[in-house]
Amino acid sequence: MKNLYSFILLISFSSLLAQKNITGVVKDQSGSNLPGVNIIEKGTNNGVSTDLDGKYSIKVKEGATLVFSYIGYSTIEKPASSNTINITLKSEGGEVLNDVVIVGSRNTKRTVVNTPVPIDIINVRDVTTQSGKLEINELLQYVAPSFNANKQSGSDGADHVDPATLRGLGPDQTLVLINGKRRHQSSLINLFGTRGRGNTGTDLNAIPSAAIKRIEILRDGAAAQYGSDAIAGVVNIVLNDNVDEFTGNISYGAFNTNAKGDFPTGTANTEGYRLDQNGFGNSFGKDQNFDGGSIKASANYGVALGEKGGFVNFTTEYLKKNKTLRPGFDFRKGFGEASILGYNLFANLSLPVSDKTEIYAFGGKNYRDTDAYAFTRNDGERVVESIYPGGFTPRITSNILDNSFAAGIRTTTNSGWKIDFSNTYGKNLFHYYVKGTINASLEEASPTEFDAGGHSLSQNTTNLDFSKNFDSVLEGLNIAFGTEFRTETFNIFAGETGSYATYDTNGQPITDPTEQSAPVDPISNEVRPGGSQGFPGYSPANVVNKSRSNVSLYTDLELDINKSILVNGALRFENYSDFGKTFNGKLATRIKVSDNFNIRSSISTGFRAPSLAQIYYNTRFTNFSSSGASEILLSSNNSPVTKGFGINKLNEEKAVNASLGFTSTFGNFTATVDGYFIDVKDRIVLTGYFDATALNLGIDEAQFFVNGLNTKTVGLDVVFSWKKKFNDQTFSATLVGNINNMKIGSIKNGNLDKEIFFGKREEAFLLASAPKNKFGLNLSYDKKWFNAGLAFTRFSKVELLDYQMYEDVADYGSFTNQIKAATDTYGAKIVTDLTLGFKLNKNSKLSIGANNLFNVYPDQQDDWVEGGGYWDAVQMGFSGAYYYARLGFNL
Repeated sequence: MKNLYSFILLISFSSLLAQKNITGVVKDQSGSNLPGVNIIEKGTNNGVSTDLDGKYSIKVKEGATLVFSYIGYSTIEKPASSNTINITLKSEGGEVLNDVVIVGSRNTKRTVVNTPVPIDIINVRDVTTQSGKLEINELLQYVAPSFNANKQSGSDGADHVDPATLRGLGPDQTLVLINGKRRHQSSLINLFGTRGRGNTGTDLNAIPSAAIKRIEILRDGAAAQYGSDAIAGVVNIVLNDNVDEFTGNISYGAFNTNAKGDFPTGTANTEGYRLDQNGFGNSFGKDQNFDGGSIKASANYGVALGEKGGFVNFTTEYLKKNKTLRPGFDFRKGFGEASILGYNLFANLSLPVSDKTEIYAFGGKNYRDTDAYAFTRNDGERVVESIYPGGFTPRITSNILDNSFAAGIRTTTNSGWKIDFSNTYGKNLFHYYVKGTINASLEEASPTEFDAGGHSLSQNTTNLDFSKNFDSVLEGLNIAFGTEFRTETFNIFAGETGSYATYDTNGQPITDPTEQSAPVDPISNEVRPGGSQGFPGYSPANVVNKSRSNVSLYTDLELDINKSILVNGALRFENYSDFGKTFNGKLATRIKVSDNFNIRSSISTGFRAPSLAQIYYNTRFTNFSSSGASEILLSSNNSPVTKGFGINKLNEEKAVNASLGFTSTFGNFTATVDGYFIDVKDRIVLTGYFDATALNLGIDEAQFFVNGLNTKTVGLDVVFSWKKKFNDQTFSATLVGNINNMKIGSIKNGNLDKEIFFGKREEAFLLASAPKNKFGLNLSYDKKWFNAGLAFTRFSKVELLDYQMYEDVADYGSFTNQIKAATDTYGAKIVTDLTLGFKLNKNSKLSIGANNLFNVYPDQQDDWVEGGGYWDAVQMGFSGAYYYARLGFNL
C-alpha cells in the first residue's frame, strides 16, 4: 500500500511538472496592445483573455498549442515551446478599422471598411475606461458622429428616459438590435418640449455598459433589411463573450453647481436655494458647490461551457445618481436632472452541441427608480395653504422595469447553409407615482402621494433566417432570406382614484356635474381642479389594452462581381394586422478604386409603422407656461374627439434614403466620408393645442397624433482616425463630425389652422432634434502605466421658439415680430472632456477626469422658456461640469 501511495504521489508530482505557465503580450500591426484577445489551449476549454494592456498568463500542458483569436484579425496558432510568447495579430486583408460586423450585411466576411454603407464600431470597454459618461446615450453622444441625445427637465416621462436620435430623425426611426435580434421599445411616448416629441423610442440606458463588447451603428436606411423603425439606421449591441476573467469598475462623480449666467437676486443656485424631497425650499449656504453625486458599480464574469468554445457571461450593474438643480424661474423652482436608482442584470450564453450547431440565449432585467420635479404651484386654486404654505413643487417619480430574453439555435448544414431560428421577448413597464403633491379638490383631506398608474409595451419576435456564401460564383455570392413574425401589446393602466378624480364639497368623486360641484378656492374664487398636481393619474377612461401582429419576408443578396466591385440588394415584404402591407427595397454598391480607397453608395425605400402608443395613447394633463395653466386632452387616434376634428387614421411613414461616400486607408490613417439624403413622407407628429371648450369635457384644449408633414434631410458624416506607436508610447487622434440640414416640406393640416396644427414653434422643436453640425476631436496618449484622453466637442447654434408664440399677435405688431421676440438662440459651444489614467498594478487602474471641464453652459434665456429653467434641454446639456474618479480592476 505504501508503494501505491508513493506511485500516486509521483504521478501527481509529474503532472504538475508537466504543466507550464505561459505569459506574453498581444499587439496589433501598429504596435498597440490588444485587450480582450481570446487565448485557448487547443483541444480544451482552458482559456484566458488579454487584459487592458494586452497581457495574458495561462497554464497549459507540455506540448500544448495556443490559439489566439480576435474579431477582425487573423487567428494564429503557436506551440507552447517557451515560457514567453508575444504575438502580433494581423488584421484581415491588411486593413485598418476592419472589425467584422453583424449589422448592415448578412455576409459574415464583410468588414467595416469594405461595407457598401457607413458603420461605426465602438469598443465599449475602451470608451468607458476613457470617459466619465454614466449611461450609453451619453457615451454615444460624444463618439458617434450623427448620434444625439440629451437630458430633459419638465417633460414628465422624458425626464426619466432620454430620447436619442440618428441624423436628426425621430427616436422611433432608429432600430435597436441586441446580438442582431430586435429589441423592444419603451412604452413611454415623448411629450411637451422634449426632442422627439410625439415619438416612442428604445431605452438604450436599460442595457448595462459593462455587458457590452461593442456597439455597431449603421448610419443608413435599412428598413428593407430589418423592417420598421430603421429609417435613420440601426444600432446593434453586441454582448460580452469573454470567459475566465472577472472585471469590475467603481466610480463616483458630482456636478459643479456654479451655473454661469446673469441671475436675479434670490434665484435658485445663486443664493444657495434648494428644494427638499417634499418640494420645499432649503438654504444650504453658498459653500455648497456640488450636486448630482453619482456612484456606479459594475462587475462582469464569464464561464467556459463544454469543450467546444461555449460560454456564459454575466453582468451586474448598480447606479445611484442624485438630482441636479439649476436656476429656474418662479414657476419652475425644481429645474434640473432627475435622480436615478438603478439595478441591472444581464447574461449572454452560447453552448455548442456539435461542431456545426450551437444553442444561444441572452437577456436581462433593468430596474430604475427615478425622481424629477414638476412645475411649481405658487398660489391659487391649485394650492392648499394649510398643507403647503406659499406653494409647492410636486415630484414625478417612476418605477421603470425592462425585461428581455432571447433564445435560439444556429446550425450549418453539410451543404454550407447557415440556419438560425430564434425567439425574442421584451417588455417595458413604466409606473408613475406622484409625491409632494395634492388633489386640490380634496382640500385639507388630500393625501400628498398618489399611485398615478402607467403603461407597458411588450413585444415577441420569432425569426427564421437562412444564409450561404457561394465562393465559386464570380468572386463570391452571399444569399440570405428569412421570415419574421412579431406581436406587440400596449397597455395603459389606471392609478388610484384620488390621482385622477375631482371631488365635490362632500369629499365624493364627481360623477354627475349637474348635481355635484367642486370646492372653490376662497382667495382666487376659482374652482379647485381634481387629480394629482404635477402629473394627473390615468383614469379608467384612459385604460388601453391593444395588440397587433405582423409577418414579414425578406431576401438579401450580396455579390462580389470582381475583386473591386461589390453589389448588395435587399427586398422586404411586411403585413401588419392594423394598417396593411408594405414592400421595400435597397440597392448598394462598393467600388474598390485601389487597395487604399473605396467608393460606396446606396439607395433604398423604407417605412415605419405607427407605434401602438401613437395610435392609442390618451391622457389629460395640465400644461404650464409663464402665462398660466390650461387643461389639455391628448386624444387617441381612434377617439370620436379626434375624428370630430377631422384627423385621419394613422398610417405608416414612408422614406427614401440615398448615400454616397468613400473610405480610405493610408498607413496609420483612416478616413470615411459619407453624404446622405433622407426624404420622409407622412411623418407622425404631435399637433399643437386646439380650442376644445365647446366639447364640454372640462378641458381647455385638445391635441392629436397625425401623419402631419414631410421632411427632407441632407447631411454629411466624417470620421478621420490616426494611430501611431513610438517605442512604448501610443498616440491616437480621431475627428468625428456631422453636418445635418433638415427642411420641412408640406404640412398636411387640411381645414385646420396651420399655426395650431403644426406651427412655427413645433417646427423649431422638430428641426432642433440635432444641431446643424457637431464635431468632436478625441486625442489619446498611452504609455504602460499611464494614459490620457482629451476631447473637444463643438455643438453648433440651435434656435427654438418659446411660449411667446402662444400670445396674441397684436401684442407684437406682426407675426414676424412675434417670431423674432420668441426666438431663443443658443450659440455654438465647445465642451472639453479630460481623463487621466494611472495603472496601480497589473490588475487595477485609477482614472480621474472631468466632463465639460470648463463648466460651459448654454446661453441664458428669458422666462418664456419651455422647461422653466434658464436654458432649454439642448444637446450640450445644462448641468455644467462633472468631475469623477473611477477604479477599474480585472482578476
